[in-house]
Amino acid sequence: MAGILGIGMSGIQTAQVGLLATQHNIANSNTDGYTRQSIVQSTTTPLGTASGSVGTGVRVTTIQRNYNNFLSEQVTKSEAELSSLDAYYKQISTIDDLLADSSAGVSPALQDFFKGVQQVSNSPASLPARQAMLSSAQALVNRLQGADQRISDLYGQVNQEISDGVTAINAYGAMISEINQRITIAEGAVGQPANDLLDQRDQLISELNKLVKVNVIPVGKEGIQVFIGKGQLLVMGGQVNPMTAVKSTADPSRISMALDLGAGAQELPDDLFSGGSLGGLMKFRSETLDRAVNSLGKIAVSLASTFNEQHKTGMDMLGNEQGDAGFKSDFFTLASPKVVPNRLNGAAVVSASFTTPTLSSKLADGNYVSNVTNSDYQLQYDGANLSLTRLSDKKVWSVVGNDVTDINALAGFAGEGFELKNPSGAIVSGDSFLIEPTREAARNIGVNQEIATDVRLLAAALPIRATIGLTNAGTTAVSVGRVSIDTTLPTPASVAFPLTVTLGALGASLTLAAPSLAKDVKVYDSSGAVVPGGPFSLANPVTGTPPPVADGYSYELADGNRRITFTIKGVRQAGDTFKLDKNDGSSPGTTIGVSDSGNMLLLGRLQTQRAADGGATSFQGAYAQLVSDIGNKAYEIQVTHTAQKSLVAQASAARESQSGVNLDEEAANLLKYQQMYQASARAISIGQSIFDELLNVARG
Repeated sequence: MAGILGIGMSGIQTAQVGLLATQHNIANSNTDGYTRQSIVQSTTTPLGTASGSVGTGVRVTTIQRNYNNFLSEQVTKSEAELSSLDAYYKQISTIDDLLADSSAGVSPALQDFFKGVQQVSNSPASLPARQAMLSSAQALVNRLQGADQRISDLYGQVNQEISDGVTAINAYGAMISEINQRITIAEGAVGQPANDLLDQRDQLISELNKLVKVNVIPVGKEGIQVFIGKGQLLVMGGQVNPMTAVKSTADPSRISMALDLGAGAQELPDDLFSGGSLGGLMKFRSETLDRAVNSLGKIAVSLASTFNEQHKTGMDMLGNEQGDAGFKSDFFTLASPKVVPNRLNGAAVVSASFTTPTLSSKLADGNYVSNVTNSDYQLQYDGANLSLTRLSDKKVWSVVGNDVTDINALAGFAGEGFELKNPSGAIVSGDSFLIEPTREAARNIGVNQEIATDVRLLAAALPIRATIGLTNAGTTAVSVGRVSIDTTLPTPASVAFPLTVTLGALGASLTLAAPSLAKDVKVYDSSGAVVPGGPFSLANPVTGTPPPVADGYSYELADGNRRITFTIKGVRQAGDTFKLDKNDGSSPGTTIGVSDSGNMLLLGRLQTQRAADGGATSFQGAYAQLVSDIGNKAYEIQVTHTAQKSLVAQASAARESQSGVNLDEEAANLLKYQQMYQASARAISIGQSIFDELLNVARG
């Protein structure tokens, strides 16, 4: 009879544990990270008899978590990527909205500025027109500086979020480490899994995984090892390797993550940390934020340098030109390229400057071109090799055994739009310098305040003008198209102005109207090609081949460091003359050319000409490319984010189907264990009745 009672009691006990586990599931059905628990039953040791084995009841072997490691890993991986995309998209949307704003963006301000240039071209003698142009220039500068400030604010925000993220990583690491120890103690005491503690640890890992991608490796009795990023050990059993936020050695304006070694922090590259919101922030900073601020700076440098180079070839309303004490050659002000020495460097200091924009053509329809890019560069010396790396595509300029006191022996990078100056102090092995040519250009661009204060200093006119002889028989018309400055060529003798030129027989050649020194002249046809048959000499008496005259020809006369380009049109007659003269009123009977807008016309044409990216595009085109690149990247991240969100939902649903609490199922389990309890209790009652009957028989 004791067997019946014992089996009944084992059934009741098992039913009680089942009811407890079921009720625990129901109570935690909305608890984050909770894994459904269920009892594992097995028969107790049977009793062997001559009639065979007789069962002795049931027992609960363990209470198990319905945990699937594969499904959980799928959720972890997909959530890390989703968090990364969340952080990336949140930040890039801000830049996209800023740059694409049709009213507050840079593009409308750029258009308004060149409208002001056009107004001065139409009325060069109008002081109000000049003042309006200066106002629109200041508005453009303000817009560029404002956009740069907004982007700079994002750098500060990313830095702060990385610092906060490092604090959170350490906090999660400490909590995971502590639970590791509690799990070890709990499981060692009873020899059963500590289900609720395991759930808590998994939930902490899940939260950490949203900050930075996590990999977990079991290590037996010591619990688990937690790796973040691409293999950085954070937790090892009950120990934590804390992280810290530090200023980057390569660029102190950036916050990087480092391993806290107690004696000092070991800085880790950003690309070691993938996934999670911190991985997304670092990826956004390197892929999009750097590109955006550099591209904005590239536009500022391209505009300022080409506009300044054209402006300095002109003449202001006071008759001043390049070389005169009162002449203001630069319309825009621009800071030098930023060079950041590594914090571990020695005493060497390297500086840089922008190179002079090149003239795309000597002809009047040419324009100045900026070669500056939106890339950063790294200069480094390993003790034997000095090299410069363009970080956007890893192109390297290198000279083995180069004398490090002569950086410009790396002459191959001259087309990048900047040059390096030889260092002060010795460069030693291991030194490196981060060169950011355009990083702060939009922040530091400005309008020359001397010109803004006195708009007469705006060089709207050309310093050379052409006039037609009053007794000409033909309709010859001569115009000066450009006066360029070229300091790279040997300096010839200066022209003695005024220079009177005569058309020869049939108007087919040019000579001077009076004895003079010979002047070499380059002749170009209508396609811009040099006319063969030279060198041509403009001289009287004729001592060489006189320059030919034909429809569409252009001429370039050397005057010291200046190159004067002019064209001849109309019906030419032999003996027709024209005069090239200075435009500053210095010649008898002349006045300052305040109504001349020749240089301003050239400045205005910069708006539509390919003056940026080495002649590949215009300023508007470069800005449109920036807006397009950011917009396309934002759309790419948005689409990827939507797809990843679906993957997370699918992975989570698959996990929940096995590990989640289903209240309908739990309700059925309650009934099942209730019935088991009642049936076991009934068996005990029957056993008790039989036992009582046996006692009565014995008494009788």
